[in-house]
Amino acid sequence: MIRTVFVWFCIGVAGAILGSLCIICYPLNPRSGRLNHHIASLWGKVALWANLVRVKVEGLENVPGQGPYVFMSNHQGSYDIFALLGRLPFQFKYLAKKEIFSIPILGWAMKATGYISIDREGTRETVKALNNAAEKIHDGMSVLIFPEGSRSPDGSIQPFKKGGFTLAIKSQVPIVPVAIAGSREIIPKRKLTVYPGAISIRIDRPVETKGCTMKDREALMGQLHDIIVKNFTLISRKGEEEGQ
Repeated sequence: MIRTVFVWFCIGVAGAILGSLCIICYPLNPRSGRLNHHIASLWGKVALWANLVRVKVEGLENVPGQGPYVFMSNHQGSYDIFALLGRLPFQFKYLAKKEIFSIPILGWAMKATGYISIDREGTRETVKALNNAAEKIHDGMSVLIFPEGSRSPDGSIQPFKKGGFTLAIKSQVPIVPVAIAGSREIIPKRKLTVYPGAISIRIDRPVETKGCTMKDREALMGQLHDIIVKNFTLISRKGEEEGQ
């Protein structure tokens, strides 16, 4: 209980301070958002430090340069966001459900950082948001998407939704498969109790979308799902062996 209170206190205070800083700094880099990304990355590092979470990243050599890319990761738990923010050495924007953007300070900071609001209902606004995101990617911005749509309820990788693949095909940039394991045990879904632990991240080679059309979307979804499941299984087994 003491650990849980301390961790959420650190996350909350750091989020309020750094979120406010993002809002204040927005006029300094309204287009690139580079400064705000570094601030958000610091928030991720604080969350990892407060809960003594170790993060191991493999496969960085598979991603040449800074992109732009569409990063796609499975979603195991709430600490996925902190681990990816704090440890991936790339500038990227999250695609997040629109409800989060209405949260005071956090939502405002996300908007100021250039994160992209998506309506899960697939409305006309969703199509507009994806088109705007594709234009930003053309201008050099990378994005990170959880194609499952939400955290896995049982730890297995769920079927992927189409939105992220539509975005990747429209923008014609490579998709980088990212597998993450270990975060589900740190904050179990629908619980607030936090536990220390280790998170493993494995990055695979980018999958090209240049020349792909919407006719290729289903095949692309299957390919990415297979890659992420393969790497998730690999790093999960490694984590179990190291834990023993």
